[in-house]
Amino acid sequence: MKLPTIIVNFKAYESAIGYNALTLAMEHDRIAKETGLSFAICVQPTDIYRIVSKVSIPVFSQHIDPVTYGSHTGHILPEAVKQAGAFGTILNHAERNVELDMLETSIMRAKEVGLFTCVCANTPEAGEKIASFNPDLVAVEPPELIGGEVSVSQSKPTVITEAVNRIGEGKVLVGAGVKNGDDVAKARELGAAGVLLASGVTKATDPYKVLTDLAKGLM
Repeated sequence: MKLPTIIVNFKAYESAIGYNALTLAMEHDRIAKETGLSFAICVQPTDIYRIVSKVSIPVFSQHIDPVTYGSHTGHILPEAVKQAGAFGTILNHAERNVELDMLETSIMRAKEVGLFTCVCANTPEAGEKIASFNPDLVAVEPPELIGGEVSVSQSKPTVITEAVNRIGEGKVLVGAGVKNGDDVAKARELGAAGVLLASGVTKATDPYKVLTDLAKGLM
């Protein structure tokens, strides 16, 4: 996946589910084509197939389970996500924490089926431990700032620099409270390879306008 990048997590907001998810995904695809910059989206597993057929940007699942073919009712099978057309998956989001041993197995299973992995961590220290499992990217997000009005870039810049020092350049995304291009630009200045955000886009009255502003932070 091209870096630097902006990954938008659709979560389970009404504005980003089903046909609303498709509309929002197409806005991301539009801005990516207009700017030539790297955008990706992370959607509910039930929306992957619908969206992949309409956009050219990478589409991530919001989770997978470390299971294989068999009797696993209710689990999210990595092969099913891949066959639906997903490029990758996020794992261990603050709203979907995974125990470390299960997380390591989940990353391994994702790699076995060819899914790109972006794994979340709540601190640089946790990110360093997760990095030892060899995910493609680690997204460091202080949980107290997620969904808030103050971004990690502005309020806790040392979290970004420490994460980059511990995990390595080109491996770290940051998130929590990211809302605009200035937040993205600051994160990049501090060494991050991009950002992971959600409500700043999914709750916006005009998502295209917000995405346009965010894109300025990558330029």
